[in-house]
Amino acid sequence: MSYSGAAALQSALFAALSAAPALAGVSILDAIPAGGGGGTFVLLGPEEVTDASDKSGLGADHRVVISVISDARGFLEAKEIAADISDALVDATPPISRGRIVSIGFVKAVAKRLKDGDVRRIDLTFRVRLDL
Repeated sequence: MSYSGAAALQSALFAALSAAPALAGVSILDAIPAGGGGGTFVLLGPEEVTDASDKSGLGADHRVVISVISDARGFLEAKEIAADISDALVDATPPISRGRIVSIGFVKAVAKRLKDGDVRRIDLTFRVRLDL
């Protein structure tokens, strides 16, 4: 098992989302902006990694959470951005600086209200298989 591809994977996901035309103008971050961040943004978040090594070499399965956080009224804007993220990543194999992305698949999404209903958050979980 190896966690050695984690930073490279985050960079690859950031690059893929930043290059997606449907996400033009949407901030893609790996930390909530100071002051809690108003508006709508995408947050590259936590991950869980398990061993996927076999006879051919090292590998890892990454369960990556990418969140859409929005103070827009209603869920519509956040759901549209979440769909654009899914479209940009599912079955994509963006270039990565360490290892090779074998596949990206959608696992689940959870949509919820935060801060007395004033903020919407959609957590998208993707399974990314890396060969290292």
